[in-house]
Amino acid sequence: MASNGNGGLLHLAGELFKMMTGVDLVHVPYRGAQPALTDVISGQVQVMFVASTVEYIKTGKVRALAVTTPTRSEVLPDVPPLSEFVPGYDAAAWIGVSAPKKTPPEIIDKLNKEVNAALADPKLKLQLADLGSSVAGGSAADYGRRLEEEAEKWGKVIRAANINAE
Repeated sequence: MASNGNGGLLHLAGELFKMMTGVDLVHVPYRGAQPALTDVISGQVQVMFVASTVEYIKTGKVRALAVTTPTRSEVLPDVPPLSEFVPGYDAAAWIGVSAPKKTPPEIIDKLNKEVNAALADPKLKLQLADLGSSVAGGSAADYGRRLEEEAEKWGKVIRAANINAE
């Protein structure tokens, strides 16, 4: 199982799969996603949990077995989510906008409103879709809950796989 290096999301996505299924995969860390993907394409390694491979999938250089989001991807609608085979699996990469802890609530609300407005822009949605991403705005409270849930989930994976900072 190739990854872009120890402890990154691509590595953790594979470790989550191992933890949830009991499948024994040998982790092979690379110095970046591109060298790892190159070895997947050439057959040097058999599998990789990888982001942003839409062009390689569409050109047939790699075969998508599943997406790691909990539902089907708008960009790859024919590729099933791994959660159809491994219930509860979710290793979706996501990005959020944060501010310092003591930022006044009215500033947080304004920032949240503006970010959600930007995410509703059809042009931005299309650009993100071209990169293999989808848009999911929400409230600051939703974001806080997501951070807590993700920290708990990935903490369990890190402890189970005995991943340490090097």
